[in-house]
Amino acid sequence: MSPLVLEKYAAQFRAENGFSNKESIHLKSLLHKLGVLAVFRPLEMDVSGMAIKVGENNRFMLVNTARTLGHQHFTVCHELYHLFIQKNFSYHVCQVGAFNKKDKEEYNADSFASKFLIPEDGIRDLAPDEELEKSKLSLATVLKIEQYFSCSRRALLNRLYELKLIDKSQSEEYSHGVRASAMNHGYSQKLYEKDNQSEVIGDYGDLARKLYERDRISESHYYELLEDLGLDFSNLGSNRDEKE
Repeated sequence: MSPLVLEKYAAQFRAENGFSNKESIHLKSLLHKLGVLAVFRPLEMDVSGMAIKVGENNRFMLVNTARTLGHQHFTVCHELYHLFIQKNFSYHVCQVGAFNKKDKEEYNADSFASKFLIPEDGIRDLAPDEELEKSKLSLATVLKIEQYFSCSRRALLNRLYELKLIDKSQSEEYSHGVRASAMNHGYSQKLYEKDNQSEVIGDYGDLARKLYERDRISESHYYELLEDLGLDFSNLGSNRDEKE
């Protein structure tokens, strides 16, 4: 897909869910609204997350909380592309933010995530006129935008460069000392930290069971997920015996 088409889809998806192209999105609330079963948990493997779609109505997302909060937010938006925009999608394990053009749909998902999470109108609304006129945003403005949209520095710099609001030298300069720059400007460090938390959004048990019954995940993986999240599945014992 072309950048303009992805920009259009991102704007439409915002509008469909009641968001303007200037405001930030509380992503976990959006997942609730969309009925996406989302599991946030730390993973040992070096992946950002994964998405699974079963039929038209059953959507599952796994987000690795052993990555920074900003990266997690980008991951959610990346997976939303797979689950709601991409045609004929079923399953994918993702390493997001690479913008790898060799993998068409992963590149599309990264591009959509960038446009959906950090809309152009919102960026321009937060930037001073004098900086927009020079197409040269200051670090203070970058931090303001980054904190408002709760995005990673890497994702934001890529977006600003795409919109020609910073040049290559600025992108390189602003990519260093991310946490220190936030601290020096009085911002919280939370966005740049790994929270390693476990949380379930949606009807986890029901959809996990459906995934298992349709052979999308193995039985051992199904029960591992339930156990690791501290869920009580003792009442599933009779069903497990029937399956076996």
